[in-house]
Amino acid sequence: MRYYLLLFISFCGFSQEVFKPLEQRKEIQPLKIERVLKADGHLDEAEWVKAPAVNVDFQVEPFQGRKASFSSTVKLLYNRQFLYVAAILQDSIGKNSYRAPNLKRDYAFVENDLFGIAIDGFNDKRNALVLQANAYGAQRDLLSFDDRAFDIDWDGLYRVRTHRSDSSWVAEFAIPWQTLRYPKTDGNKPQDWGINFFRVRRSSNELSVWSPHPRSMSPLRMDYAGKLTGIIPPPPTATNIRFIPYFLQVSKNSEGTEIGNSTTSELKLGGEIKWAISPTSVMDFTFNTDFAQADVDRQVNNISRFSVFFPERRQFFLENASLFSAGLAPVNEVVGGSMYIQPFFSRTIGLDQNVNPIAITAGTRFVYRSEKRNLGGIYMRQGEGDGDPFTNFLVARYSENFGKQNRIGAIVTTKSSPSNVATTGAVDAFIRFNDKFSFSGMGTMTQDSRNSQQGFAEYGQFLYKDNLVTLYWTHTVVSDDYNPEMGFVSRKNVLSNSQGVDFNVRGKWLPTFIRFWQPGVYTEVYHSLKTGNIVEQKLVSGPLWFNLQNGGILGGYIDASVQNLEEDFNPVGIRIKPGSYRYFRKGFLLASDPSAKYSASTEYGWGGFFDGSLQNVDAKFRVAPIPHLNVGLSWNWSKFEDVGVARETKEVNLLILETRMAINPRLQLIGFYQKNTTDNLNSVNMRLAWEYQPLSYVYLVFNTLNYQGMDATQQKQQSFLAKLSFLKQF
Repeated sequence: MRYYLLLFISFCGFSQEVFKPLEQRKEIQPLKIERVLKADGHLDEAEWVKAPAVNVDFQVEPFQGRKASFSSTVKLLYNRQFLYVAAILQDSIGKNSYRAPNLKRDYAFVENDLFGIAIDGFNDKRNALVLQANAYGAQRDLLSFDDRAFDIDWDGLYRVRTHRSDSSWVAEFAIPWQTLRYPKTDGNKPQDWGINFFRVRRSSNELSVWSPHPRSMSPLRMDYAGKLTGIIPPPPTATNIRFIPYFLQVSKNSEGTEIGNSTTSELKLGGEIKWAISPTSVMDFTFNTDFAQADVDRQVNNISRFSVFFPERRQFFLENASLFSAGLAPVNEVVGGSMYIQPFFSRTIGLDQNVNPIAITAGTRFVYRSEKRNLGGIYMRQGEGDGDPFTNFLVARYSENFGKQNRIGAIVTTKSSPSNVATTGAVDAFIRFNDKFSFSGMGTMTQDSRNSQQGFAEYGQFLYKDNLVTLYWTHTVVSDDYNPEMGFVSRKNVLSNSQGVDFNVRGKWLPTFIRFWQPGVYTEVYHSLKTGNIVEQKLVSGPLWFNLQNGGILGGYIDASVQNLEEDFNPVGIRIKPGSYRYFRKGFLLASDPSAKYSASTEYGWGGFFDGSLQNVDAKFRVAPIPHLNVGLSWNWSKFEDVGVARETKEVNLLILETRMAINPRLQLIGFYQKNTTDNLNSVNMRLAWEYQPLSYVYLVFNTLNYQGMDATQQKQQSFLAKLSFLKQF
């Protein structure tokens, strides 16, 4: 049987090899010009005729190694102020058919016609600054580290404009040198940088690149990048400083027995300063920090035994987040089960236990990144909240790069207040044995002065990934006393092992509408660390899972679970007593092309749930007739039957409506409505955002929240804010 399995894998993997980087890297040398160009997407200046050009013609998806279906030409120029990049992307679908469901910044990669640039200014073949634009000029930018950790919410200062016609679309970038990071220079010595260009053509769901890489990787694997040669950038300016002050007017009204009755109005002044001390070092300062315009959290009805991980949405903490990330978290390539362990999680700063904001008086962050090492520090001073008159937060992070793409690091956090001092320390490592096989792991301990408790946690994860198969094994241990007060852990008192394997099977024998068949099997086993007993086992298999040519999914799965409760469990208010439970569930997922004007997905699951049964539906529908208008509706429905001590039958509904209207990528009105029947919650968030000049904003935000309190009475909150921020670059 093993022989036939290996033969099957070898056959399916034929012509899908993970090849090595080109021995002779592709090169392009941009032309230096004297005058400043206007980036408008038209390329009508004479300089563009003379500009060196390369072709983005290596197809990664769907047919690795073939020539791209349509020609894509990239040209480069530069002067003392800007690096200019122009992409001419041929197509035949017509000027009104390019895919862009919305015009928001940092849009979904898989939903848009887009062009991207990955720049490795230090030529270390590890890290990249990434700038992208879709066909309508919306921007997407991020920082990438080893093609494994990403600062997706980093916002670079640059200009891009696009122009669409029936035969092509054009993206023209003007990138200030202050936005880029590169070695110091005397202004006369040429430099070589790593660079790659990539294009996503959504109507055929095709990815093409300039410098080839295997499909098991992304265009951000910079050891596969080409080379930008002979460029002479200006020396980094001595005063590369961004000053971003803000003015905020907030009015709030509260009514309820729990939250009290009050009406307040407040004018706030604050801001941030970003100082690029050198090409490798950046210092940030923030005072009277405010996040009033940040996205609201999406409601979740949690029916698992794990804590829900809500992502960070506040811009100050999102920038450079990857440097301070350590542990097993959703940002990693493969989570490897349901366990998350993070010694530091920024949502613990400026929010109380009920996720209400607490004023941040001031703070600072220092980041140093180089080819050999990275280090960073954060200090934040929080005002009165959670019963303390003030709280100080301190984070220190260090990592050392060694070998080709290996790293070892440490992180220490301290949360100190008059009532307690809590400290967390961790050591972590990432080892890439080769292009396919890697290891990551961490050991961490916590201690606090209130009760002198010490706790520990650790994890190790092996990951193998090539064009055909992905395998992982993840081991975690979390003690009952592990309490990272500045971090997050999804479950305590557990020893867990998670394994998984899935295949990426392609072949002409598959129907033409299927890109690849992805069967997989995943297991999780959790033991109580105190008793050694098994507290949960899960086996999930998706033997019929198909990824479609248009980006949609057609899949079915089965889920066998064993739950051994050692104490009461109360999902959505249903009490389930301790005991042993075995049940079996089935489900399927149908998802259409996510880039289409009309898209939908439906996941339906049914079967046992502890001592009863459960049906659940997670459905999403989106209408985007034009990129300037987007309406999305999601519905989560759960029906419990004969569950728990009271043999309850209960239905729970969560409805979310999102709308986005955009005049252009810089002026948008966003609406967000949530209704949750679990606690009779209704919330509305309306936000007008105008980027009147790059990274300078006007926000008008209205929020209303109604929910049922613990005493069964309605609690009501309303707020309105107007915020003006202004970026000045020195």
